[in-house]
Amino acid sequence: MMRRTLTDAPLLDAAWGRSPSRPPVWFMRQAGRSLPEYRKVREGIDMLDSCFMSELLAEITLQPVRRHDVDAAILFSDIVVPLKAAGVGVDIVPGRGPVMDHPVRTRADIDNLPILDHDVEQVQQGIAHILEELTDSQALIGFVGAPFTLASYLIEGGPSKNHERTKALMHAEPETWHALMRRIVPTVQAFLHTQVEAGIDAMQLFDSWAGYLNEADYREFVLPYSQEILAGVEGIIPRIHFGVGTGELLPAMAEAGPEVVGVDYRVSMDAAAARVHAAHGAHSLQGNLDPALLFAGDDAVRAAVRRIRDEVKNAQAAGHATGHIWNLGHGVLPTTEADAITRAVAIIHEEG
Repeated sequence: MMRRTLTDAPLLDAAWGRSPSRPPVWFMRQAGRSLPEYRKVREGIDMLDSCFMSELLAEITLQPVRRHDVDAAILFSDIVVPLKAAGVGVDIVPGRGPVMDHPVRTRADIDNLPILDHDVEQVQQGIAHILEELTDSQALIGFVGAPFTLASYLIEGGPSKNHERTKALMHAEPETWHALMRRIVPTVQAFLHTQVEAGIDAMQLFDSWAGYLNEADYREFVLPYSQEILAGVEGIIPRIHFGVGTGELLPAMAEAGPEVVGVDYRVSMDAAAARVHAAHGAHSLQGNLDPALLFAGDDAVRAAVRRIRDEVKNAQAAGHATGHIWNLGHGVLPTTEADAITRAVAIIHEEG
């Protein structure tokens, strides 16, 4: 694959610690339920099926770029797509999320867990369609779920409020836990390889449930495997690492090796930068507008953007941060008005 050479892509410049031509912004879940055009093209099509339809996943990925003037597209996918591609029985149940046909809870279950050992051609074809439309200033971000979050879905059998089965296995049978993580990592690596070979410009490792762990457990049971995945694309593309409710884990997540550390809306950007810098030096940061503010009107968004901008400037002045990518402190909420997203992007480009 001849990778695109993007000489004026604000997101890539910010990720590498260079000065972007304008404040780069993209939103997690920008491609999805908030857009009427998304609901139209996906009508009658199962969520996971749409992730394997090259022209449809390209169309969905590009919709927010056309509408909102964001600086990057995020590949339309789901955390469990590589499991599905490997042959794991999983479905996304509306209103609930990913649900496994058979939970993975014993060593025999782990030994029988399929491993993805090939490129996913439909995804690669979709990426080719996306790159044909993106300009030289618009990056394409690839997407993979972190091994801990995938392990939690596999063990719990679906979404969980407390992750009690996951934590129980982790602590009661640590060798079984590590065997599961070692089984998952090659599948994540293969799916990331699919995207890198197809030409993505950056990637995000998304650990949805890591915030349910304390730092000691994260370091022992999770960090080595996230490190392994991020190390596989070191020096090739910039790497973003994000989790929800991970304010206390930011130093450890930075240790995993990304160029960019994602910050949720619970932690100020200057505090996050200080935590990361104290442990592992200055990084670029991503975040962290509260997604609920998109319901509060333009004045509230503008005030928050100015506050976050000043926090980042303070962090950069202190030598704690090298760059900043604007994003929400989690994903776009499904009932968000599409026009509110467009206006928020414009405000960020103006004020950020």
